[in-house]
Amino acid sequence: MQVAYLGLGAMGRPMAANLARDWPTTVWNRTPAVAEAHHEAHGSVVALSLEELPPVDVVCSCLPTDVEVAAVARVVGPTLAPGTVWVDHTSGDPSGSREVARLLATHDVAYLDAPVSGGTAGAAAGTLTVMVGGDEEALDRVRPVLASVAANVVYVGPAGAGMAVKAVNNALLATSLWAAAEGMVALTAAGVDPDAALEVIGSSTGRSFATQTLLPERVVTRAFPQSFALPLLAKDVGLAGRVLADGGVEGRVLRLVEQLTAAAAEELGDADHVELVKLVERAAGVEIAPRR
Repeated sequence: MQVAYLGLGAMGRPMAANLARDWPTTVWNRTPAVAEAHHEAHGSVVALSLEELPPVDVVCSCLPTDVEVAAVARVVGPTLAPGTVWVDHTSGDPSGSREVARLLATHDVAYLDAPVSGGTAGAAAGTLTVMVGGDEEALDRVRPVLASVAANVVYVGPAGAGMAVKAVNNALLATSLWAAAEGMVALTAAGVDPDAALEVIGSSTGRSFATQTLLPERVVTRAFPQSFALPLLAKDVGLAGRVLADGGVEGRVLRLVEQLTAAAAEELGDADHVELVKLVERAAGVEIAPRR
């Protein structure tokens, strides 16, 4: 199958590289130099403009928000052959993805909202989890393409469902990260060695991705690599709030997490999301680090 990949950001670049390894892949990016570099590194074909996209069977996109996806779809949609499948890996608003699905349907193009989880490491390794909303038959047609970028592809429901699951998943990540930060700061202040505490929690009922991976690998080591920017996490937590509101769920816990995460993003800017732990440390005057 012929594939087009639109958007070569932190996730898009490695995902498109894995696609180019297995399928004839044309790439487009708002900054053409990024697409040219991708061609040099991975052998993809460059489209300098959206109007230059060749005929393809599958369009994949990974853009900042669903607003950008809609803008691109208005340009590209009329040029696509009927039966083309658009796989959107953007983390966007479920309602916005439904609008894009309706727009593309007027051109007989199937739209799948298919955000991913697994971070840049998973994107590079081709081991992402993809949560897919939309037409299940269209998903079956593109499963071989998704196998190039993902180890786990899960159909979750109609259009917008993939975006909803991604937003709630990331809201739960934020919730567990805030809670783990508070708990670990308190334990450190009480004289508990963080490594020992995380070993216990990691084999007990309080464990989470935050306690099993983020704190031991990034906080205790003080590494804090840049993998997922805090403002993006804040955006996703906000989207989760809309999902809860649409479902008639009061969401008292996640509403508080949304406020905390938005405030942290405003204070720390484009820092990695794990750096919100530093705000908890700073407030208590305690750093989560092993006893010397």
